[in-house]
Amino acid sequence: MTQAELRTPPKEPENGGKPRFRPLLALMPYVLRYPGWFLAALAALFVAALATLAIPLAVRRMIDLGFAADAGGKIDQYFLAILGVVSVLALASAARYFLVTTIGERVVADLRSAVFARIVSLDTGFFDSARAGEISSRLTADTVQIKSAVGSSASVALRNVLLLFGAAAMMVITSPKLSLLVLIAIPAVMLPLFGFGRAVRRRSRLAQDKLADATAFAVEAISAVRTVQAMTAEETARARFGAAVEEAFVAARDATRSRSFLTAIAIFLAFASVGLVLWSGAQSVLAGQMSPGTLGQFVLYAVFAAGALGALAEVGGEISQTAGAAERIVELLHIEPAIKAPALPLALPEKPRGEVRFDQVSYAYPSLPDAPVLNDVSFVAAPGERIAIVGPSGAGKSTIFHLLLRFDDPKAGNIFFDGVELAKADPREVRKNIALVPQEPAIFAASIADNIRYGKPGASDEAVRRAAETALVDEFVRNLPDGYATPVGERGVTLSGGQRQRLAIARAVLRDAPVLLLDEATSALDAESEALVQQALERIMEGRTSLVIAHRLATVLSADRIIVLQKGRVVEEGVHAKLTANGGLYSRLAALPFGEISAR
Repeated sequence: MTQAELRTPPKEPENGGKPRFRPLLALMPYVLRYPGWFLAALAALFVAALATLAIPLAVRRMIDLGFAADAGGKIDQYFLAILGVVSVLALASAARYFLVTTIGERVVADLRSAVFARIVSLDTGFFDSARAGEISSRLTADTVQIKSAVGSSASVALRNVLLLFGAAAMMVITSPKLSLLVLIAIPAVMLPLFGFGRAVRRRSRLAQDKLADATAFAVEAISAVRTVQAMTAEETARARFGAAVEEAFVAARDATRSRSFLTAIAIFLAFASVGLVLWSGAQSVLAGQMSPGTLGQFVLYAVFAAGALGALAEVGGEISQTAGAAERIVELLHIEPAIKAPALPLALPEKPRGEVRFDQVSYAYPSLPDAPVLNDVSFVAAPGERIAIVGPSGAGKSTIFHLLLRFDDPKAGNIFFDGVELAKADPREVRKNIALVPQEPAIFAASIADNIRYGKPGASDEAVRRAAETALVDEFVRNLPDGYATPVGERGVTLSGGQRQRLAIARAVLRDAPVLLLDEATSALDAESEALVQQALERIMEGRTSLVIAHRLATVLSADRIIVLQKGRVVEEGVHAKLTANGGLYSRLAALPFGEISAR
């Protein structure tokens, strides 16, 4: 499934108008992971249903025999029997509730983990079009709906199916004549269920999509709240979110109206048919063709069947809604990443050297296939070599990093890491040998130590501290009350730009990879912060193959070689003195004020 299909509204079912519950079948493997719990829940469900069906038998005996003149203490025995059956029913129902609710919680926890694992494995192209709020809605609102179904609605549905068929069978045994009347009434009750089921499901899916839209906007606005406030756009944001919430409410109200209408029709028809059967049975009692106890037994079974049918109508609407939620979840689980390891990936050398080679590489973004970002780019970075990549904005500098990390594959040409073609290697293994320091590092709402540990999960506290010292993080950590355990807030809001950058460098140090990628790591810093960050960068570039997207002249001067890009092509290559003397693009960039060598 593609990203575009993720946002496409569901098509009308092509199965004769019946609601499609196929997405719910995708949940069964998660339920069947716990066969013991599942079988115990089914056993409790059967016991509760059988206990319920046993009550009318005792009632019949009590009516027909308990009130006779010579009955003696039989009525007490029948009441005790009913009390025993009710006790079994209560215990079985309690066990059923506990078991199915626990299974529901467990299934949803596993489902959320599976969906999240799938999401983080997808290629970056997916996230270029998918919205974080939309994905968040599927992980939260949709899984809550599924939990309600698995932990409650499914149990209620199974219980009422058992009661419906059990009561129907006992009705036939009790009075075939009256059962025939009920059989005639059943189609009148069932047809509305099938007739309205499709509408309920369609409107439930629409309500969930509208809620996801509202959630997506809320996530975007909250993540950029400083920009919203700086632009005094609070009223605009409130109005837009309010409109999105209103649309979600209207869609949810329409779905609820459909479910309510369906439930009303089903319950009315079910109990109206019971009234008709009761009237016919009363005539048989008056004619001496049936005992009062038999009629009472039949009526109780008919009430059980009608109640089960009405409950199925109500639960059916909720299960239709759950089918919509499951469909949205299954869509995510079925998306295949465009970038993944081949069936038999080539292994990288046990001791990687860090050689990088681009061989006539061309690339264009999928959304703009006729506007290539890179054109026939070739170069070799020898192990331990420091290469600066410069050029105007849009020249393709960051795309080189994008392809080296194998976030996408080139449209032509090949990229090699230590002689192994990237497309034939496991992308995770390639990335393990690369450390990236981006221009705008991602800082998580965790402690300073945990943020550094993202460079190598599981690293010891001592290793984290050594990396922090190398990256000059310890200089500002010493002044914090909780040291490395200090939380930094969402996106590192409590840290300055230079401090966030040094955290990113500490991650790269901890990763200890043979290849280092620096994406204009000092471009947004003030002079003092830049000096500290540059000092830290010099330390970690020693002995590593370093590709540096250069913004400052000082960075270029320390490079072993400079590659100059323009419109996706390598137009110059060499050292600073040679390129300056050539009088080409590099010399013009180097002459810019403040030592900047890339057009902004």
